[in-house]
Amino acid sequence: MPVEPPPTRWELPSTSGDDDLVAFGADLEPGTLLAAYRNGLFPMPVDQLLGRATDLAWWSPNPRGVLPVGGLKVSRSLRQSTHKFEVRVDSAFAEVIEACADPTRPGAWISDDIRRAYERLHRLGWAHSIEAWTPDGRLAGGLYGVAIGGLFAGESMFHARQRWGRDASKVALVALVEMMRAEHPVGRLLDVQWGTRHLASLGVVEIARPEYLSRLRRALELPLPPAFAERSVHKAK
Repeated sequence: MPVEPPPTRWELPSTSGDDDLVAFGADLEPGTLLAAYRNGLFPMPVDQLLGRATDLAWWSPNPRGVLPVGGLKVSRSLRQSTHKFEVRVDSAFAEVIEACADPTRPGAWISDDIRRAYERLHRLGWAHSIEAWTPDGRLAGGLYGVAIGGLFAGESMFHARQRWGRDASKVALVALVEMMRAEHPVGRLLDVQWGTRHLASLGVVEIARPEYLSRLRRALELPLPPAFAERSVHKAK
């Protein structure tokens, strides 16, 4: 089970406004990150999005992108791809976040400070990776995020650029949804931050911030999915 870190020393900002960008400053200590997620916030460097440099920025998108755990759209080709990979949990967290942080990727935003912060959360049992591996042992793709009770806050995903990595990140997403649906699925919340056309094709919808915060409060009261409580290895079905 996760280890609760010391509480944050910062007073969290209000999310009552209309802007996605809520605040600047604070730190990336585990207690600060967990308090932020529990209040509908997450960190992302603002210079990558607005052309301004700052130490740290906190976001609460309105509307918010979420993937209903019963609403994932799996095409026939994606379903076939799930049989090509072995899915594992937390066997290569550092490798997954490093691949997601690749500065050559379009829209790259994961700084060294962000990467180290989530690696600390991972060591405490709060941040997790879901990975798709080829039969010959190559990491083909995956995603990582933060699990608190019935919330999984997805942060980033990647797939290998080679042909054998095709669909690997989406296979990891399929597996994540299956994990979220295991035991007490009602009320669980899979947060993807912002909706995009690509994510909409997978079933992501956008909801207003008040609705998101209401769902978040309910989700935080639920137990962790077994996959994250046990840190076991899972295979895609």
